[in-house]
This record gives sequence, structure tokens and C-alpha cells, in this order.
Amino acid sequence: MIAVTVVLAAVLGLLLGSFLNVVVYRVPIGKSIVSPPSACPHCDTEIKPWDNIPVLSWILLRGKCRNCAAPISARYPLVELATSVSFALVALGFAPACFAATTSAGAVAAVLVMVSFLYLAAITIALALIDLDVHKLPNVIVVPAYGVSGALFTAASILSGNYGPLLASAIAMAGLFAIYLAMALVYPGGMGLGDVKLAGVLGIYLGWAGWGAVAVGSFGAFLLAGIFSIVLLATKRAGRKSGIPFGPWMLAGAWVGIVVGNAVFASYLSFFDLTVA
Repeated sequence: MIAVTVVLAAVLGLLLGSFLNVVVYRVPIGKSIVSPPSACPHCDTEIKPWDNIPVLSWILLRGKCRNCAAPISARYPLVELATSVSFALVALGFAPACFAATTSAGAVAAVLVMVSFLYLAAITIALALIDLDVHKLPNVIVVPAYGVSGALFTAASILSGNYGPLLASAIAMAGLFAIYLAMALVYPGGMGLGDVKLAGVLGIYLGWAGWGAVAVGSFGAFLLAGIFSIVLLATKRAGRKSGIPFGPWMLAGAWVGIVVGNAVFASYLSFFDLTVA
């Protein structure tokens, strides 16, 4: 059943990836994500349903519009594939807990947690690409994430009767929001309010994953961004005053924390003969 869940999640990711392409293109320019229907940006011809099958249509059309033969960016199928793979990996990580639950309430709680992390995977792709494109983290995506993640985690806590992760989420959310806000106030040119709002969202997920995840995920953002900046400077693709979007590295660092944060932090503490109480 776990394998079936992973496959279903991968298929859902493909379909949602197609929608994320619309989100990434339209949200920054203030256009509706539901209407009008998707169309070729070159000839404005509406894309037919059979030409909008994730990945497959792009391959069959050889990366060109059926009507005007204008090239279609390879980013479209890559986003669809990335969403599919990320959904499959999230399902692989969280589905075992769903099937291992000994009560119906526990199983539903585990499913809600998995859905919440699938949601994070989806907005991760959208926010990372938008920030890379226009150096913005839109409120329309970031702000609702507080409500969605909060509602799903609260429901999971009530069903499971375990409120520890929820409390940790609240503390990590407030802590990371406050830290990033302080950095934005001290150095407004290096940290935007979009980063501050995103920090709170990521704090919710990192706190739920554990304190090791919070530590590694928070530090990982700065480490990854620093390495990337050094590479850009070394290759002369950026100067000391070049603006580099920080959102993608916050998101990447958070996922590192979620996946391996607790294990890495435990190894770090054991090196000094310390343990987490």
C-alpha cells in the first residue's frame, strides 16, 4: 500500500506541477490563476486539453506550440517532474506512519501531517521559482500557508492526543519570525519582509519535525546561500553588491532540516558527549 500511495502522490504531483507553472507565471504579474485558460504566449491560442498533459504533451509537441511552432520552455515539464518527484518523496517518508497507526484517529492524523508536508512541497517549488524570477515572495502564497499548516497540524494533534509537536511548531514559528524581523530591521537591504513571513511558515514545519530540524534547517539556509554566493563571486557571475534571492535557500535549508536535521543535530551533540533532554 505504501508503494501505491507513492505512485498516486507522484501522479498528483504531475498534475499539480502543471498548475504550479500557471501560478509561477501569473501571480507575479497579478493575473488570475483560474481564468482565462492557458494559452500560447506567442500566438495567444488557447491550449487544448490534449496538449496540456503534463510532460507527455511537451515531448509529443517537441517543445513547440502546435499552432505557431514557437518554442515552449523546458522549464514547464521540469517543474511538473520536480513536483511529481517531491510528492513521491514526501509520500515515501510519511506514508509508513499512516499505515502503521493502530487507531483510525491516529491514521487520519498521520494523513493530515502528510498532506501538510505535500502542501509545503508544492509552495516550495512555486515560491522558489517566483523569488528567482522577480525577487519576491508573494503574500498570496506565503500568508495562507500559516492557516493551512496550522489547521492541519492542530487537527492532527487533536486526533493523536499529542500536542508536543504543535507547541514546538508555535515556538519555532514565533522564534524564526522574530529573528528574521530583527535582521530585516537592522539590515533592510539584505532581508525583506517576504523572507520574514516565510521564516514563520518554515518555523511551523521545522518545529513539528523536531528541535534538531529547527537548528539544522535554520542554519542550513545561511550555509547554502553562503556557498552559492561564494561560487558566484569566484566565477564572476555576481559582484559583492549583487542581490541574491534568499527565499530559495530558506526553503532548501528547511527541507534539509526536515529530512536529516534531527539525525545531524544528534550526531553533533554526541561528538561533544551531549544529548537532548
